Parts: sequence; structure tokens; C-alpha cells
Amino acid sequence: MTTSKPARGLSAVPSTLRIPLAARASGDAMFPQMAVRDAYAASILEKIRDDGQPLPEDRATIYGILSRTRRFRSLAQEFLKQYPGARVVNMGCGLSHYFQWLDDGRSRMTDADLPEVLELRRELIPETHTRHEMRALDLTSARWWEQLDLPRRRQEQPVFLFTEGVLMYLEPQQVQAVLATFGERAPPGSVLAFDAMCWLAVGRAAQHPSVRATGAEFRWGLRKTAELTQAHPRLRLDATYRVLEGFGLSYTLFAPLVLMLLGVPLYAVYALSAADNADT
Repeated sequence: MTTSKPARGLSAVPSTLRIPLAARASGDAMFPQMAVRDAYAASILEKIRDDGQPLPEDRATIYGILSRTRRFRSLAQEFLKQYPGARVVNMGCGLSHYFQWLDDGRSRMTDADLPEVLELRRELIPETHTRHEMRALDLTSARWWEQLDLPRRRQEQPVFLFTEGVLMYLEPQQVQAVLATFGERAPPGSVLAFDAMCWLAVGRAAQHPSVRATGAEFRWGLRKTAELTQAHPRLRLDATYRVLEGFGLSYTLFAPLVLMLLGVPLYAVYALSAADNADT
């Protein structure tokens, strides 16, 4: 018999971890074409679902989480094919479990988050492999690179970093600081993948069907893609993936118009890389 672990003790932004967890637990049945087949989400959700908070039911959110999960997973898998045995770091991991998909027998995985999240995570997802670790992380700290014990020299092996459902809750200057640190410190070939909303979302979390119950607020949204590379001359935007691509006829019809009017997608996953040097 399992005992339920309430998640109500988490502060506003960390408490949003329930949203992707619930989407991965139930979304496959709702959107079979976007199924992620998460072997852990349902059992973890069952342990924390008695905390009195409603689970996400809006279809766009669930579809978007499945879509971005598949994208982060595929980006990491392609990176590991290029750099066997490389390190993958999930910055702001919540209760996700990407190692189930990324363990190729050689890869090294770090799940990192705030101490309050890791305390809950250690109870629900114990470490079971020497190549899979947890580390405390505060992305608003100027020393977040050191907190993760990432490469000290650019000559070391490239790393794959991703942050899911996190940057939109940071202040714009904090996001730029994260990008600048990656640009300055990452070995050539390293990748930083993340999701971002457009600028219209800023200050409007109360209108989001799932996030409004958490008390968190959207503080950063993208106005133009050039913002993603301006933090450091080594940064290169490799790809943009619209998260809601394929979600219904209305999105398919209006997405190009929205992109033209706003300059960026409503919501997308972006992949940045660190160039060989500032001149390439």
C-alpha cells in the first residue's frame, strides 16, 4: 500500500510541477499520436494527487506538454548519438523522469531543481543508477554553472542542457544571464534547449487554465528571436519548434497569421548552441 505525499508545501513556481506530471500520466489516452509512454508519471501522480489541487484538464496544455516532452527527448537523443556518453542536465526537473528515455548505457543524467523540489523528488523517485544524479540548483544564482559542476574549460566534452517550463517564470534579466553564462562557459557543440512563450503571456498567468491555480506568474516572454542570441556572441539559434503544431484546425489556420503579427510563435521550444568561438 502506498502513502500519498502532499505537494501543497511547495511554493508557487515549484508547485507547477504537477501540471506536466499529470499531462504525461493521462495525455497518452487523450492524444495517442503524441503519446510519450512515461512509465513513472501515473504512479508518482497517484502519490501526490490528494493535495486538494485540481489536475489540468485543458486540452491545449496537455497537448503542449506532450509535444514539448517529445521534442526535448528527441533533441537529447540526437545529441547523445553525436556525443556518446555525454552529460544531459534537466534544469528545473520537477518530477519528470527523462533518464528512462535517455539511458543508452553510457549517458550521464543530472536532474536539478530547488532544494524544496528535490526533497519531494527523493521520496518519490529514489536514485537508482550511478549515471543518474540529483543536484540542487537555483537558476537565478550567478553560480548556477558551478552548482551543476559543469565543464570548467571549453575544451571539455559538450553538454546538453534543457529547461522545461521554467524560464517564463524568471525575470527578463535573469533569463539573459542564464543565456550569457551558457554562451560564455559551454564547450563548443553544447546545446541549451528550452520552451518560451511570446510576450503576450507576461503577467497573464491568471488566464491560463492550469497555472492560475498555483499562484505563479509569467514574467518573461519572447518578443523577437534575436533576443536569444544577443546575450553572448557564441550563441547560435539552431532551431525553433512550435509546440502546438498540429493541435486542431484553428491553430493550423491561424498560427502563420499570429507569427506574422507577433514576430514569434505563441509557444515554442528553442535550441541554442555554443559556437567554436566568438567569430564563427
